[in-house]
Amino acid sequence: MATPEGFPASFYGEPGVLGMLANGISAFLVLLQNFNAAHTGKEAYGVENILAGVHLILIGGICQLIAGLLSFRKYDHLSGTAFIGYAALWASYGATRIYFGVSDNQTTNQTSNLSLSTDLMTNISLNGSAETPGGYFFLSIKESAIAGLIPYILLSFLLAFCSATVNYIMPFVFGAITATLIFEAVAIVASSWALVVSGVLELLILMFAIYGSAVLLLKGLTQRLALKGFGTPLFNVLLLGIGNSASAQSIGQEKKKNTKYAEPMALGFFCDSIAPFIFAFYSFGYMKSFGLGAAWISIISFAQLFSSYYAHLRQDCYHTTKFGFHATYWLIKAWGEFVASALIGNKSEVGSAREAMVGNWFFVVAGLILCVGSLNMDILELIHNMLFVLVTVSSVPQIPLEGYYIFFGVACALFTAVSIYGTFARLINSIAEKLLIPVGKQPVSTANMKKALKWGKSQQVGSEMVPHTDQASDVLFYLLNGVAALSAIHSKVSSMNPTFLHLTIPWVLISGAIIQAYVSRLQVTGGGRFGSVISSIYVGVWATWTWFRFAGTLLQLSTGAAYAFTAGAIALLVINGFLMLIAAYKNLVLLLLTTVMEVVLVCFLLSTLQRLPYRLEIAMLALVAIICVYGILATLVSGIFSERLIPMGPPLLKEVKKQETSPELPCPIASSRLTSGLLKIAGILEQGGVCGIPTDTVYALAASCKNPQAIEKIYNIKDRPAEKPICICISSVEQLVAAKPPFSPLLWEFMRNVYPGGISCIVKKGDWLFQLGVGPAYDRVGTRDSIMIRVPDHTVTGHLCNITGPLAITSANPSGEADSTHHSMVIDRLGHKIQGVLCDGDSNEVVASTVVNCLKIDEGTITLVREGCVPAVKVYQIFERVKSTML
Repeated sequence: MATPEGFPASFYGEPGVLGMLANGISAFLVLLQNFNAAHTGKEAYGVENILAGVHLILIGGICQLIAGLLSFRKYDHLSGTAFIGYAALWASYGATRIYFGVSDNQTTNQTSNLSLSTDLMTNISLNGSAETPGGYFFLSIKESAIAGLIPYILLSFLLAFCSATVNYIMPFVFGAITATLIFEAVAIVASSWALVVSGVLELLILMFAIYGSAVLLLKGLTQRLALKGFGTPLFNVLLLGIGNSASAQSIGQEKKKNTKYAEPMALGFFCDSIAPFIFAFYSFGYMKSFGLGAAWISIISFAQLFSSYYAHLRQDCYHTTKFGFHATYWLIKAWGEFVASALIGNKSEVGSAREAMVGNWFFVVAGLILCVGSLNMDILELIHNMLFVLVTVSSVPQIPLEGYYIFFGVACALFTAVSIYGTFARLINSIAEKLLIPVGKQPVSTANMKKALKWGKSQQVGSEMVPHTDQASDVLFYLLNGVAALSAIHSKVSSMNPTFLHLTIPWVLISGAIIQAYVSRLQVTGGGRFGSVISSIYVGVWATWTWFRFAGTLLQLSTGAAYAFTAGAIALLVINGFLMLIAAYKNLVLLLLTTVMEVVLVCFLLSTLQRLPYRLEIAMLALVAIICVYGILATLVSGIFSERLIPMGPPLLKEVKKQETSPELPCPIASSRLTSGLLKIAGILEQGGVCGIPTDTVYALAASCKNPQAIEKIYNIKDRPAEKPICICISSVEQLVAAKPPFSPLLWEFMRNVYPGGISCIVKKGDWLFQLGVGPAYDRVGTRDSIMIRVPDHTVTGHLCNITGPLAITSANPSGEADSTHHSMVIDRLGHKIQGVLCDGDSNEVVASTVVNCLKIDEGTITLVREGCVPAVKVYQIFERVKSTML
């Protein structure tokens, strides 16, 4: 139902309520344990720790993750980054509590063997080795927790500072979390007084969070800020840009939005700050075991996959690839170190076994390719990628063990420093919609990049255009299969080494199966003809390969079990034959990859029969990796430039399409460049039809206000909820002036400053609408007491409104789906339901207009209902300027 004075409450969905409460309740759970420990002198033990950890994961982790995901869909850069970042924090801290609890129980169960345990711990601390596999599992829990908390302290401080540019509730919440993390880290080391201080700070978090949630909840219910705290920043974010005129290209020049989703770059840099920091602590010897460290890095890596996913939704091939690539590397390294330190424990055995592993080299090559892609971005991206290449080089297993960890630790420390700066720069620039924090110029111009990367026939004019989304998932597909293939290479001697087999499992399983399952999800949404068929099958291939070739040897599978894998290998051979057929419809590179994989599967079949030709398998796996390197380069370049610059080869099979001399369109169309086309659409609207028309933002469905029944049709065409009102569109402010609405001078001046353009104003309804020409549609547009008015900055739409009078418009898409940015999208999605489309090519924007509630403008306030193509900062700047001129 519509509220009396504005748009429906559904427009005011506030995931911040859930995010704030998740932080407050999580802090409250820790507070109870801290105060109890300070009061009784006994720390939480066993099951108490485990239960607290589970609650932190469920409330602070999962609930806050949901709030972060919804914030990204609400185009809230700060909340999306902060809530997912803090979700990872609370989930990691919950995992730490669980580790403490399980460790306590383990200690209790071993009290009868206390002297033996003491000898084992002494041996571990002195030699770094243990007789029993898994002896390291519960070592260094406190050290791991501190190593994880420190980067979160730094990043939480940055989030508190950035949030001060948006409102003055979040800075107190995030600032209190920052201080709490400091004293939680101190309390882990020794001090009981730190528990008391931490508990007091957690109480403050709870209080601030409850108040902030109440403010946002009331905002959603009343459609206005009933309580103070949001809507007014502590300081203007634009102040951060003073003195930066010499930085990036056109500092202060506004960036154009390209999707409905918030920018995930800050979240990606956030995650790239946590993982390498923990690795640096471990590499410098602060942590003896990576048991808990693997949990912390796994959680933050999965958070980084969400930044990759939202980059995919924004059709950003580069960042989809980059963050997916980094998350894969951190996961593999984390579980590799977990196996090495917590399960094996003997450093000399680990060092000798690692020498036979070559999978890390694929990360080095892929990192260099990303460096090439970042030449089209900015200096910050290039430096970040170059340092990541340094990280991958430093973790090459062929480096002698004496210098391996020092080199890796230094590289991770440098990468962490740049990632923290990147988090701050990307977040502030996203909030301000301006380049306020320097990120450097574009190293190489787009034209020069294209010229350098064009191969062969692709240099001709009219190169093949490719969609962003398909390429983003394809890059990761080639990357993951390349890592898995190169990591699976081993000799007959290596296959007899259980340490090598243990260490190889994470490399093949995580890249080939776990992360590739995520890629198959991306390919489902990519809209390709064959969807995720190939990647989904290869998930099964690499999972089966890992189970039999590496884990199977360790488990000593029986002959009968081996024959079961023989049957499975035959089935995979047959299925891969069909994948080859699918690849023949796509491109030559994919066909070559699936063909070589057929030979690899033959080798797998022979291995189940104990007849494996090792040299052939090594050659084929290496060839798969080489093909994947080429596939990464070609698809990444194509995705960045939306143009096939590096050839993938033509499809060998092509779908035979029936020739239709005169394809029948689902509805009449007209060209916006022809006067006759404009008159044709105007005639349809006059007769009560509904048409798709261009605007200065995205395409809209339009109906004449002279025909109320046509407005009702729009609801059926879009499956639009009845409680959502429709706005009106007019040609100019002068058309509005002629209707003589009783607007205040301040409202008139504000409208003259925002019209025509991508801002829509909600104003009070009145009899003046009849003078405007709304007439019979008075009860069909807007709410009972308010109406939203659009004056598009679009010549065609303006002329159409001059011919027909005011039009009732709404975005031309099925309710809940993405906006239409080309007339072909309107025809394909709604053509069978509407009476015409005015064709004007690509829309000027890919998001709808910004909606401003002006019902309280005479009280000196406006409310942003929806942030669209015009940034909120710009809207408020215009309003403040108008107010100052009216005084």
